[in-house]
Amino acid sequence: MDKDLLNRAHGAAEESFLAGSGPGGQNANKVATEVQLRVNIYALRLPPPVFARLRDIAGSKLTSAGDLLITARQHRTQDANRQAARNKLEEILEDAHRQPKKRAKTRVNRIGKTKRLKSKKARGEVKAKRGKVSRSDW
Repeated sequence: MDKDLLNRAHGAAEESFLAGSGPGGQNANKVATEVQLRVNIYALRLPPPVFARLRDIAGSKLTSAGDLLITARQHRTQDANRQAARNKLEEILEDAHRQPKKRAKTRVNRIGKTKRLKSKKARGEVKAKRGKVSRSDW
């Protein structure tokens, strides 16, 4: 992932501070330490496959207007939460740029196929014996 994208993301990010419910004791009631980072993903001009992966990764953090909402409230200070939110943004963008590995089809050989069919037949016979008993079987 290139530095240009990170600079665009940090430049497009809007920060707002809330009185969070995180750590801080009495201080949490007085100081707005929770950081909410809002980034419009359309402004990042991402390639279509990366954009699709970002949408999947973001999930409920993505608004209908295309804003990615990231909140950080695990630290006691505003600066630490700001840095944590920016780190989360970078991690999400890096995950979106990482292509998933292609799944290789597995092939079952002839021996494996016959073994599977034999075990299915045996299982079917066990289940057939569980049926209703007729008078002729007594």
